[in-house]
Amino acid sequence: MKTKLVCILAIGLCVLGVQELYAQSFDSYEKHWYIKNNDTLPYRLLLPQGYQKGKKYPLVIFLHGAGERGNDNEKQLTHGGALFIKEENRKNYPAIVIFPQCSQRSYWSNVKIAGSGSNRVFEFANGGTPTFPMQLLIELMADLRSRYGIRQQQVYIMGLSMGGMGTFELVNRLPQTFAAAIPICGGASTATAPNLKGTKWWVFHGGKDDIVLPRYSEEMVAAMKKNKVHVKFTLFPEANHNSWDATFAEPGLLNWLFSQSRSR
Repeated sequence: MKTKLVCILAIGLCVLGVQELYAQSFDSYEKHWYIKNNDTLPYRLLLPQGYQKGKKYPLVIFLHGAGERGNDNEKQLTHGGALFIKEENRKNYPAIVIFPQCSQRSYWSNVKIAGSGSNRVFEFANGGTPTFPMQLLIELMADLRSRYGIRQQQVYIMGLSMGGMGTFELVNRLPQTFAAAIPICGGASTATAPNLKGTKWWVFHGGKDDIVLPRYSEEMVAAMKKNKVHVKFTLFPEANHNSWDATFAEPGLLNWLFSQSRSR
């Protein structure tokens, strides 16, 4: 009985230790809020280790999914946050990394959603007035450029699910900005494909995704190839909606991303 109690206490301490380490790790992301009039966009900012003013660094924007919406300025790090604070990644790919948080009642992209589960249908718009979070994000990017040393040839965008849709939309709205984009289990209007040429793309999706069906990425990739957009596509046959786990484990993911440079 005593041995069992000791084991339980040891496991509990281990769990607490992991949670404390997790919290400490995410503390590397500074908390900020971009405020414009009565609208606020919370965001987390990760600066390179040994950040030097006057030196320029790549910029990575990461857009979270619908489940991480809110205003706590924490949930948006749930998926993807750990990727950029790995010691080897911070050492090998020094960059400014931004995780903005979309408000609970809004969306990154202009899309109408009907149905649920495998019957859910997404109707994407091509352009139109951006949502408030998207507009604030565009303004935040301009603000970041004025305050930090950003290498304009190496601005990148990543996102999953709702954020994957936002990835397509942000590049469509700022076609002269991004060197590379990684949308995960997302989608967009195929009519935007001709406007995506200046960016290198790596699209990911799960073959068994029943939340955002694989066809939304497949149709986009087909349209992009037809319009001579530089795109590669990885479909994980056994993955469901959380294909971001397989994506983050993809060998060479960050090496591919940071090797892309946009000519000016």
